[in-house]
Amino acid sequence: MKLIIIGYGRVGAGLARTLSQRGHTVTVVDKDPLAVRNSGAALSGQILLGSAFDREVLLQAGIERADGLAAVTGSDDVNVVIARLARQVFRVPRVIARLYDPHKAEVFRRLGLQTINPVTWGIHRIAELLCYTRLAPLASLGSGEVDIVETEVPPLLVGRTVNEVTIPGEVHVTAISRGGKTFLPTLGTAFQDGDLLHIAVLATSVHRLDTLLAGT
Repeated sequence: MKLIIIGYGRVGAGLARTLSQRGHTVTVVDKDPLAVRNSGAALSGQILLGSAFDREVLLQAGIERADGLAAVTGSDDVNVVIARLARQVFRVPRVIARLYDPHKAEVFRRLGLQTINPVTWGIHRIAELLCYTRLAPLASLGSGEVDIVETEVPPLLVGRTVNEVTIPGEVHVTAISRGGKTFLPTLGTAFQDGDLLHIAVLATSVHRLDTLLAGT
């Protein structure tokens, strides 16, 4: 994939190295001359010196052919403008903006812009690590507001239905693995011994899910 990263700070540099190591072609844009001098040889692409607001710089970076763009400068406003420009003007398929302001991140997420808020994500992850849970996290969606977790069905829930561990808007059993196969359950699906449950849950509702699974 051809990917563009706007901003070559710690996040941008780490992201560029990781994507390059995975075999992607990465082009970084940064207006700081120091970023170009410190680029190193780890990238399979290039670092361009210039403003991401400059159309010619973006064209030189290959934005018209880019598969994805991440705006990770230190400014929320810059990241939003660049991300919207990439999405609406250049039709880049995948665009992500890092925003520090959680309220601003939520507003733009509702407008269809994919955002990552490190503060919100970090809060949820630290709370998760501090608090014991029987749930094994598989993925985190958005800025950490929703988790996909899995757990074996506890003995107290065998014979009971998906509906009994569903909290609308908070907890949903999205899939069940049983006998080597995985399927999408209905609310009336009964749990069987040995079932592995895949559950979507709000990060703020993990404790409620834990309580449901404990049968209390």
